[in-house]
Amino acid sequence: MIRLSNLADYAVVVMTAAAKSRDPKLSAAAVAAHTGIPAPTVAKLMGTLARAGLLVSTRGVCGGFHLGRAAADITVAAIVEAVEGPIALTQCQNGGEVSACALEGSCAVRGHWGPINIAVRNALLAVSLADLLQPSRAGVAA
Repeated sequence: MIRLSNLADYAVVVMTAAAKSRDPKLSAAAVAAHTGIPAPTVAKLMGTLARAGLLVSTRGVCGGFHLGRAAADITVAAIVEAVEGPIALTQCQNGGEVSACALEGSCAVRGHWGPINIAVRNALLAVSLADLLQPSRAGVAA
């Protein structure tokens, strides 16, 4: 089974909560209370998402977070990549980092992972944060 890390999953939940919020200065504590994600994890994620430009942070007594751009302009791919880095299903296709794979020199399928990674990334690019705010269509094929 291929799964997102907990942090990537939580980042999508945090961004969805931020997009739903009417508060222009959302706090990590408020997001934690709303989502059930531990406050330290939310604070860490909100900082990471702000560094990626997906959230905007304002410091001070009246500070907080808000979306960096419209929900329709933020994709699930952007959220996942902000937390995890480039989308790659295998270690040998991890954005140019040195691979520790013992089969790297003789692997017959290595060259095929690139197009697969692109297809997965394109699927995540096709879903916006605004899409996630709509009622779930569980069980409906896209």
